[in-house]
Amino acid sequence: MVCGMEPSPPVPTTDRHGSGPSDGGAITLAALDADPYPIYRELRDEGVVWVEALGRWMVSRWADVELVETARDDFSASETGSNLTRTIGHQMLRSDGAAHKRLRAAAQDALRPKAIEQRVETFRRIAGELIDELAPLGEGDLVRLFAAPFAARCLTHVLGLPHASLADIEFWSQSIMAGSSNYADDPDVWATARTATDQIDAAVDAALAGGGPEPGSILHAMATSDGGGRPLNRGELRANVKVMIGGGFNEPRDALASGLLGLLGHRDQLDAVLADPALWPRVAEETVRWISPIGVAPREVRRARHLSGADLGPGARVLVNFASANRDERAWSRPDEFDVTRSKRRNVAYGVGHHYCLGVWMARAQLAAVALPMLSDRLPGLRLDEQRPAAVRGWVFRGPVHLHTRWDA
Repeated sequence: MVCGMEPSPPVPTTDRHGSGPSDGGAITLAALDADPYPIYRELRDEGVVWVEALGRWMVSRWADVELVETARDDFSASETGSNLTRTIGHQMLRSDGAAHKRLRAAAQDALRPKAIEQRVETFRRIAGELIDELAPLGEGDLVRLFAAPFAARCLTHVLGLPHASLADIEFWSQSIMAGSSNYADDPDVWATARTATDQIDAAVDAALAGGGPEPGSILHAMATSDGGGRPLNRGELRANVKVMIGGGFNEPRDALASGLLGLLGHRDQLDAVLADPALWPRVAEETVRWISPIGVAPREVRRARHLSGADLGPGARVLVNFASANRDERAWSRPDEFDVTRSKRRNVAYGVGHHYCLGVWMARAQLAAVALPMLSDRLPGLRLDEQRPAAVRGWVFRGPVHLHTRWDA
């Protein structure tokens, strides 16, 4: 049982649109934020569980996550009352079928592998400039000094908003993410999100004015694509730029900090990677398996399904838990351990199926080809500051909030 979970009544309730195990209110948002992984282990043992604090069924096992994400006729990303749609408007993440394909197609050319390859030298220049500034310090929080500004500058370059500052990107992204995970329905969170989205709208409008955004950028791609036969309108452009700002900043920032935490906490693995640089892609993949930057995604049941102990009817709302699936004992040996030498296999940190992350190639390049190798090479003696342990927080989005380190200046 999960924290004393009791089976729910066999007759489906109106709000749950299904029947199955319930946590009985035992799981709190605070506990999930501090460390969700012990909770996820218990949820996996139970099956698909109704979590009262979330008002959703949690899908935690690897096989169930894969099923939900690939059974398009049975589960929809177009969730009724979606927090993300409420925050930023209609966009690709909460759409299905032709509508999703059209919005995704408008942005994808700027994020294909060949397009990202052409950006790697710029990513290296950005990383080099940041390392030049921090190297003489000999110590510092690498989330604040490197991971956040690196992710922000790479994003504004590829997105086509060159005048957006780090402060802008941090405020916009955090406000969008807070809105999309505002399961407590906090009115202050909605108000802050509205301020941020108004600012993004103004920035997008300014970038589209005059000569327009830089050719090759995501914004340029979306503004000039035929969108499968119909140009994207201004509202669609604004909403999908917000999608990119949300995931395109948080995910690489958190993955980079988590990768450093994993390597610096396992010196033998760091030594192995330094001896064999071909292992850097393994580091990037193991990092997002170990601590998945984007933990969950909402889906809604369209056709009745029985799934790991729960009978789900149309209208049932579920959370697909990528972070839990990436530590499922049924799919991984020693799942809670960071191990870059483990047998190579696919993880679900970037999703599964037609909602697979558009920015995957960019994230992999940022981690494996640029940031992690350059930090390890140019900050000799890089190590964790044992007097100030790292703090990792979050469950919808998770990563170190600070990562104090030392190196030989």
